[in-house]
Amino acid sequence: MSASNDAGTQPVQFNQRLAVLLAMAMFVLVVDTSIMNVSISAVVKDINSTVSDLQAAIALEALVSAAFILIGGKVGDLIGRKRAYVLGLCGYAVGAVAMTLAQSITAIIVFWALIGGLGASLLLPAMQSLIHGNFDGDARKRVYALVGAAAAIAAAVGPLLGGFITTFLSWRVAFLLEAVIIAVVLSGIKLVKDVPYTGPREVDVVGSILSVVGMGGIVLGILVWQEGGEAVGALLIVGAAGLAGLSYWLVRRERLNKAMLLDPGLFRSKAFRFGATQQMLQQIALGGTMIVLPIYLQMVLEYNAMQAGLSIAPLSLTMFGIALLAGKKAGTRRPAGIIRWGFIFLLAGLLAILPVVPRADSGWWLLIPLIIAGAGLGLLVSQLNNYTLSPISDERVSEAAGVNSAAGSFGLSFGLAFAGAIMLASLAAIFTSLATSSTVLPPAEQQQVAQALEADAQVLSNTQLAEQLAGQPPEIQAEIIRINTEARPIALQIGLLIPILASVAGFVISFRMMRIPDPKPSGTGEGAILD
Repeated sequence: MSASNDAGTQPVQFNQRLAVLLAMAMFVLVVDTSIMNVSISAVVKDINSTVSDLQAAIALEALVSAAFILIGGKVGDLIGRKRAYVLGLCGYAVGAVAMTLAQSITAIIVFWALIGGLGASLLLPAMQSLIHGNFDGDARKRVYALVGAAAAIAAAVGPLLGGFITTFLSWRVAFLLEAVIIAVVLSGIKLVKDVPYTGPREVDVVGSILSVVGMGGIVLGILVWQEGGEAVGALLIVGAAGLAGLSYWLVRRERLNKAMLLDPGLFRSKAFRFGATQQMLQQIALGGTMIVLPIYLQMVLEYNAMQAGLSIAPLSLTMFGIALLAGKKAGTRRPAGIIRWGFIFLLAGLLAILPVVPRADSGWWLLIPLIIAGAGLGLLVSQLNNYTLSPISDERVSEAAGVNSAAGSFGLSFGLAFAGAIMLASLAAIFTSLATSSTVLPPAEQQQVAQALEADAQVLSNTQLAEQLAGQPPEIQAEIIRINTEARPIALQIGLLIPILASVAGFVISFRMMRIPDPKPSGTGEGAILD
């Protein structure tokens, strides 16, 4: 008996309005971070904050979503998927409204990063269950395709849309429009039929805590290191211990036949294990790239949000176009082979950016590398979800999708945090080295520069730096600006090494994927996992 029939209602064959509203909800989820990325310089200026603070908030939002998404799926099971969906939308709306009013980085961290991240962790698993329970057969496939298309379109147009609104109106208007879209989605909530959970209702409290401690400890450790805080090593050790403890705990609970946060049996499938790992690596590469490049464009080339969005658009538009084309034209090509070529193109595009960074005087220099990297991401997007989830039986697909989403969200937050932290740490070290070796700066000025960077390393445009140096002798101003001009591109190149290394790891793992048979859809019977 299906979950929908248990609810006493027949599944809707195809409700076009409901399908569009679900797609709108996914669009907001994906476009949100794109708007923040291309609006970094405008937000920093308006709230009188720093690039490093804002980068930390972006990484924290992704981290909260990743750390709580498995728990969010279980909460939806217990309180009802429809209620979890509504609460998730409301959490995201709180974050969007807060961004329209925020006057400090604290408000952004609390309302956008924490509350918005928790909203996403409830919304994503609930949405999948509701699609599964509100639509049948071909109608369900159409809705999944529509929601997937909405996510792809949001990724493609997000930088352009965010850049246009931020430049010609305000970044606050962009987030206000998000809140308006959420209000429209909530206005049609009566169309949604709840999908009751019929499985065990026991909560794996220890597993839930370990999952949050594990993922949270690692990314928080990186963010604390970036901000110059203490106990970084302790946080990283706690995070690693949490993940190791979670693995042991789940295996032990399975052996005792007790309720588990997630079934470790999922990872006994090589296809699922490789697919989820590649999903994480792809998101590390994407997250690292999408934090380093907007900072480069806005702080080094001093682009406004619209110019930054246009410069990044080749990456997202190519990713969208190639994903659609590869999905239709894959033919008899092995998914693992397409995934391997995806990482090859992604790696080639990122490597091509490295020599461009110190020489570029406009975003046009990035055009060809971003098209190449976007083609790689498009190939990966077209294959990874289906490769990972197709052999999973219907009974376990929601759980498997939650794990897959958690891997992707953790990868995104890790990429955002680590690439940003490495970039800022490198900037401090390079700037200090150049300052102390300068023959123009007197020793007192050299020491002052080193102390200032140690306390608060951040990427500054030459214009911003010139404003801070007002009152200094002209030769001192010119020397510090020269050092800044030389230091920033090197730091940005080092930051790009994080997505490059993730791409290398994905390329290596793709060879192992080629050695195993391609996963068969669960509908064929023998290919099903955990049925």
